[in-house]
Amino acid sequence: MATALTPLAIAIALPAAAQTIATDTQTSPVPDPTQVPADAQSPQSPNADAQSAGADIVVTGSRIRRDEYSVAEPITVVGRDEITQAGFASIADALQSNAIAQGASQINSAYGGFVTDGGGGANTLGLRGLGPNRTLILLNGRRLAPGGTRGSLLAADLNVLPNAIVERIEVLKAGASSVYGSDAVAGVVNIITDQKLNGLQLNFQVNVPEVGAGIDRRGSASFGFNNDRLSIIGSAEYRKRDTLSRNDVPFFGCPIGGFLNGEGSAFGSGDNFAPDDPRACFTIDNGGVTINTLGLPTRDAIGRTSGTIGRFNRFVPAPGVTTGPFPGYLGVGTYDRDTFDPRQEEEPLINSAEIYTGYLAATYKLGFLGDAEVYGELLATRRKSSTPLYRQLSLDYLQGSPLLPAAIRNGAFANPTNTSSGRLIAARAFIGYGMTSSEQTVDYVRASGGVRGDFFFPRWRYDAYVGKSFNDGTYEAESFLTDRLANSLNVVANANGTFSCASAAANPTCVAAPALTAGVIGGDLPAAFRNYIVQNTIGKTRFRETTYAFNIDGPLFRLPAGDVQVALGVEHRRQSIDDQPDLNSVNGNLFGLTAATPTVGKDNVKEGFGEIFVPIFEDKPFFYRLNLTGSARYTDYASYGSDVTYKVAGEWEPFRGFGVRGSYGTSYRAPALAEQFLGATSGFLPTTSDPCSALPVADEQSPNQRIIARNCASIGLPADFEQRSGITSFRVGGAEAGLSAETSTNWTIGAVVRPQLPESVGQLSLSLDYFDVKVDNGVSDLSGATILQRCYGNANFDATGGFCRFVQRDANQALTVTSSFVNLSENIVKGFEFNGRYARELLGGKFILNANVTKYTEQSTRLFPEEFLTDSNGIVTSPDWVGNFDATFNVDAVTIRYGLDWTDGDRNRTYDYFAFDNLTGISDPELVQEYRDNYYLEVDNYFLHSLSLQFNVQKQFQFTVGVRNMLDTKPPRISAVGFTTVANAPLYSGYDYVGRQFFANANIKF
Repeated sequence: MATALTPLAIAIALPAAAQTIATDTQTSPVPDPTQVPADAQSPQSPNADAQSAGADIVVTGSRIRRDEYSVAEPITVVGRDEITQAGFASIADALQSNAIAQGASQINSAYGGFVTDGGGGANTLGLRGLGPNRTLILLNGRRLAPGGTRGSLLAADLNVLPNAIVERIEVLKAGASSVYGSDAVAGVVNIITDQKLNGLQLNFQVNVPEVGAGIDRRGSASFGFNNDRLSIIGSAEYRKRDTLSRNDVPFFGCPIGGFLNGEGSAFGSGDNFAPDDPRACFTIDNGGVTINTLGLPTRDAIGRTSGTIGRFNRFVPAPGVTTGPFPGYLGVGTYDRDTFDPRQEEEPLINSAEIYTGYLAATYKLGFLGDAEVYGELLATRRKSSTPLYRQLSLDYLQGSPLLPAAIRNGAFANPTNTSSGRLIAARAFIGYGMTSSEQTVDYVRASGGVRGDFFFPRWRYDAYVGKSFNDGTYEAESFLTDRLANSLNVVANANGTFSCASAAANPTCVAAPALTAGVIGGDLPAAFRNYIVQNTIGKTRFRETTYAFNIDGPLFRLPAGDVQVALGVEHRRQSIDDQPDLNSVNGNLFGLTAATPTVGKDNVKEGFGEIFVPIFEDKPFFYRLNLTGSARYTDYASYGSDVTYKVAGEWEPFRGFGVRGSYGTSYRAPALAEQFLGATSGFLPTTSDPCSALPVADEQSPNQRIIARNCASIGLPADFEQRSGITSFRVGGAEAGLSAETSTNWTIGAVVRPQLPESVGQLSLSLDYFDVKVDNGVSDLSGATILQRCYGNANFDATGGFCRFVQRDANQALTVTSSFVNLSENIVKGFEFNGRYARELLGGKFILNANVTKYTEQSTRLFPEEFLTDSNGIVTSPDWVGNFDATFNVDAVTIRYGLDWTDGDRNRTYDYFAFDNLTGISDPELVQEYRDNYYLEVDNYFLHSLSLQFNVQKQFQFTVGVRNMLDTKPPRISAVGFTTVANAPLYSGYDYVGRQFFANANIKF
């Protein structure tokens, strides 16, 4: 989970102020950024050493080698030591922290129980809140292909990264599509491995939550060998993370609705039970699911809570009740039925994972082909993850079934379903079935290599590269099968009082469902029946990516300020996906569980690119330095045609110690394979997602509800309509619907200050950058709930047009919502990013203070051109301010680090956001107040503190111990409305669900 991790080094536009060196795979050995002092020109600086030796530098975001460190765009660099000191168990955890993600929500290990892109257990990264499919992940300058399971495979899985041998992370948060390709819309993250390891190095880490569960441990061995011609570097590691279940963390032990009884009233005061009443926990409003309950046509019964006779359609067994209109049962309503099974809290809060990773890189100097060297790299991982799922089982007993007591056998509770053999349903048993397994195994391999050397012209270099990525995943889950449930519920009575399936002749293995009893309703199901209706369903995912690339770079001619340099290249990429779900999934035979059809497709792209660097002025009045950079890329997709993207950037330093920088670039992104070809994937929405269901009476309706009521009435629904059937949603690829490529622009402008201060004062570096990203015709898919709200909430309602064209109601008013990937009209992200670093000698040691603060000014979208932009900036899960701060003090062999991670709170923005009408562009004041009166959607500023101690012994042993979330800060609590929540906490990667945890790391060198 998140903790403070502030970049040690800030890449700025001043060569004299450089904090570190950013390199690509084509460069010579690179210095350790954790050892670079504040002044990169000091005699101790590895940067200075590299420059004096004539070594070249390739900065992430460029393909041009330079003999000095100078960039026109802000680059964040995080070193290995900082990752260790912050206590992250993996590189994935560090990448998803606020230091790099900057408040954008990420798919992390807390999403194991949800349907996410990449399947269960996958971890992804998206910059600027624009999604992982618009963020390019590189390993040593080469792209990582998508990884994971299921058809919706869109982005790289961070679990494949070789933690043991990563030296640093470089992050460019500006579009770089003209340099790297179409998916670098939001930026580029380059993970760079140690290129100069010599000998053997062992590393061990353990993270132990204070609650005692969810322990994460990792062990690795890294090695390196090199001589005049041959260099070999590799690593092997094993990581195991135990499941952290919801019942392991007390904070999640009693989710409540959290509704209000007027603005300012106590949290939960509007719930049906007082917050301190045990009955308030796990209600239908939050965390609960109906179990131990029987659904029947409405009839008289003694109320469970009232003790008096009333009308009910839900009942709980009560063998002690022998009188009244319905002996043996008590009537229950929404809030006094059983909704909690302790077993459901065994679901993971953080899912388990077991990961094996191997990495090997080698170079060999040939001595010919332009003093060339052959290089190769192999990355192989296996991930096993598990996300067990609690299941409720609804048994629909058929009208006239001998499995029912005669008194309730002939009623009509519900219309036919796919388990009722076309017959009416007389009774529905809501049963707590228990835990079912869900597991994923993913094998990921990237093999690459090439040759590089001197080109024909002096100081020119060439690089020919080929790479192949293989992702093979298996996902399996215990699933109820619809046809078997249908067979088991359609029975005939035998003479001996037992029952047999009506289809026994054709299905000799069929096991009849148990006759309805209090025990069955309570979950006491025969083992034979359980074994019959449940099957382990298995799907397989295969993704392939092949890349061929050739590029050259070198100087064209010399200007007074330096060489004009260019890089030219061509690239060809092929991708294919083949996801084959279990046959039961393909046939729609999974009961109450997400199903999918195959996703099969392929695409290829041919690209040509060029980049130029022009040093215009150097050491002139008002032009201490002025450099310009330009790049362009021609892209030709087999699926979506061609386009040209470009980027221009500049850095101007009027005098030493102050500079300005800026860039403007365009992007052209063809939809990913999953976005084009995703097979129909089913999901389920709660009945409460039907806007027409259970509306308040007319005089209690809000303005929005009055619009909905009018629209629902226009299609013939009664005012008291209540949805009784689950809502099915389908998500499909957009190729057949005319999905087109998206375009975007990304520009930044900033200033850098590094005053020349006396040594006694210290060294100071400051930078402030403004960013503006606009995606046009953006590719995205809409949630089923959004479609329903936009359909029935439209003042200009058209039952067959607009969003309603994605909605179907059958004769029984059961809803089906189909969402395909579509081109959104617009997506905009704007804001400011501040970086600061102060360092000085203090008390015989070195003190360093880092700060990284991002202020978003806009995070908005709109679906159609005629709509107003809907700005989510500042709401609970899209904070407008995020910051990371850390202070380190190093003396002799000891380093002390304190870190602070800050996420801004919200008092007003979320209410305005939910009340916003994108057709009028205003937030209805009455609706805002209604939200304030009924829901608590506010969060305080959120702070996470960390502390660590690192010490070295004889340069061979390094030990780090510390604590993350030192104050055991809990996530905020909100009402269970509008957001996906875990208990009462919003599901958001910026909040820590684990609580205080301790970590220890040992590094041993031989």
